[in-house]
Amino acid sequence: MKLRKREILLTAIALVAIGGGAMIFAFAGPESQAGNPVAVHADSASVITRSEFGLALDSFNEISGEIQRNQYLGAILQKYHMDPQTIAALATNSKDVFDIRNIRAGKPYTLFCTKDSLQKACYFVYQPNPIDYVVFELRDSLMVYKGKRAVTTRKKEVAGVIQNSLFEALDKADADPALAMELSKIYAWDVDFYSIQKGDRFKVIYDQQYVQDQKVGVGRIAAAILEHGGESFYAFYYHDDSTHADGYYNEHAKSLRKAFLKAPLKFYHITSHYSMHRFHPIEHRWKSHLGTDYAAPTGTPIMSTAAGTVVASRYSRFNGNYVKVRHNSEYTTQYLHMSKRAVKVGQYVKQGQVIGYVGSTGEATGPHVCYRFWKNGKQVNPLKQKFPSANPVPASDMHLFEQMVDSEKLALADIQFNHAVLASAK
Repeated sequence: MKLRKREILLTAIALVAIGGGAMIFAFAGPESQAGNPVAVHADSASVITRSEFGLALDSFNEISGEIQRNQYLGAILQKYHMDPQTIAALATNSKDVFDIRNIRAGKPYTLFCTKDSLQKACYFVYQPNPIDYVVFELRDSLMVYKGKRAVTTRKKEVAGVIQNSLFEALDKADADPALAMELSKIYAWDVDFYSIQKGDRFKVIYDQQYVQDQKVGVGRIAAAILEHGGESFYAFYYHDDSTHADGYYNEHAKSLRKAFLKAPLKFYHITSHYSMHRFHPIEHRWKSHLGTDYAAPTGTPIMSTAAGTVVASRYSRFNGNYVKVRHNSEYTTQYLHMSKRAVKVGQYVKQGQVIGYVGSTGEATGPHVCYRFWKNGKQVNPLKQKFPSANPVPASDMHLFEQMVDSEKLALADIQFNHAVLASAK
């Protein structure tokens, strides 16, 4: 028997080698979530079939659509011959992987149906974003698994002159507008992006991410320069595993991350500054205002401007819902008039962590957060404080860092501004 099996195996190998045989490999399931193509080998020629989401497109009728408002998964699947009992079982089986209640209107989906006239659904693929996807296998197993589409990265560079906003300038330069948010994060400790003015300029070298030639996001920014208010702000990304140096640094190797964020909100406008003599809008008298008021819509997330421990989270008649954070023995911050608090006393919070939401509780005329700042037990104006940088590049890395900065500076200098944009900005 063993000899007979060996003869069959050798014969099969010989047939493949001379092109007299064919092998077809097809698999769809959890192991295919990386998006591996289904390969077909025939007549000694290797052919890759069309594949998406780890499924062989040639094996199904493919139907694409977009989730409509108030449309549920069950309503879609019933059109393709899925009975209510099976749909209910699918919803139960999927909870640990993806809750179908999180399917949102406006997001794309793809149905893979049988190629006969019945067109019964075999797979349903939901895409919450351009990269991630969720596969619902609708056959006997009713399996659910997640996957990611292949993402490619290309090095890009852009230069622009601001006329109205950074977002608009990036869009006009045919760059991903998402860069505006990334730049605001990098420069959050040095530049108030709501004070950006016409004529400010920028140059950026960054990674653009693509899925099938469609822009899906911004990767790492390698280097940037922002000219604002008569100053030039450089940013260089540097990482070294041995010294644990990681982050963005200026040309002098100092970290761009400061002890405190510029503001407790991402989007805001200041309606009242720290003042020793302000006319109170409710009490109608002159008194000190030892805080800075940042107006924003109700529900806007409020962030802790630095890491620390929550020492108060309560409601009071004048302050409304408020949170107080002690950062160290020197600094404490307070956030007033919240619609809702998101942290408890004794909780440690990170810089940028949401601690509550904008409201108008307590003595307030409209939705805003009153941001108060203590230094050594005395309330001071946070906008006038000079904070030290985080750890600089280690001395042992300086040679490598300086080489990198020299190279990136030359690359930034080579990026040219659009002459039409330059002329219109004057």
